[in-house]
Amino acid sequence: MRGTSARLLALLSLLQARRDWPGSALAERLEVSDRTVRRDVDRLRELGYPIATTKGPDGGYRLEAGSNLPPLLFDDEQAIALAIALRIATTAGAGIEEAAGRALTTVRQVMPSRLRHRIDTLHVTAVERGTRHRVDSELLMTLSSAVHARAELRFDYTGSAASRRAQPHHLITWGGRWYLIAWDLDREDWRTFRADRITPRTPTGPRFSPRALPGGDVSAFVRNHFQGSETWPCLGDVILDLPAATVSRYTYEGVVEELPDGRCKLTLGSWSWRSLAAEIGKYDADVEVVGPSELRTACAQLAERYAAAAGGAPS
Repeated sequence: MRGTSARLLALLSLLQARRDWPGSALAERLEVSDRTVRRDVDRLRELGYPIATTKGPDGGYRLEAGSNLPPLLFDDEQAIALAIALRIATTAGAGIEEAAGRALTTVRQVMPSRLRHRIDTLHVTAVERGTRHRVDSELLMTLSSAVHARAELRFDYTGSAASRRAQPHHLITWGGRWYLIAWDLDREDWRTFRADRITPRTPTGPRFSPRALPGGDVSAFVRNHFQGSETWPCLGDVILDLPAATVSRYTYEGVVEELPDGRCKLTLGSWSWRSLAAEIGKYDADVEVVGPSELRTACAQLAERYAAAAGGAPS
């Protein structure tokens, strides 16, 4: 039979795995008596875990969100920091995406509602990998909440004498830094603000209707802003039959955008169209050329060239 500590951890894991557990089912899974389950539930409650008793023929238990985080987990600041790290890890391309997603679900389940709501508003677009610069997690939550709520921001910006007013649209990472993409209300133009230079003022302003980003989407906007449209003489877009997390491991100068169907859109540049087509081939995946037509032609030319090298006609 398991020791008490190991049994408590096993019980907690089962309670986190699904919403409701009959007491008899827990006893069977843990290979103990119903009385032992009741005692172990009481021990977890003493440790701060909000476990409710459910009614029914068998009776049962449910792990709920409490007014405070259980003491064996994390305090508020640690919970927010962990959630931000796990959110980023789900698209980091480090091979831990699925585990990070499960961990985020587990942490969120026992959070009090005030923290759970804040975590749900955190949506980050990871555009490029790189060495990350430290940004206060509370600041990231404030900016992300404003983006989610479509609420105007008032803030001080390092290097600017006057306070700024802007409509925040996206919170992104690029080159290891955090940036806020926003419509500057005073300058009536799009601006990209470094998050570590922002000091928000309270309260936030009125709600606004989002504008269309130049270039059509956040990836195109970021690429043009940071790299410039003339970085490469040949620039193309393709859809790869691979998840964004996988492609991002091998992409350092392009922009990878996750698609809802599990594929990704890749924007990449090169010194010639045929070299760009060859570069795309390294991902070893089915490719759909979005454009331009020069890239589509280059792919056909390479197909003929490789078929000839292999001694046969292209299939």
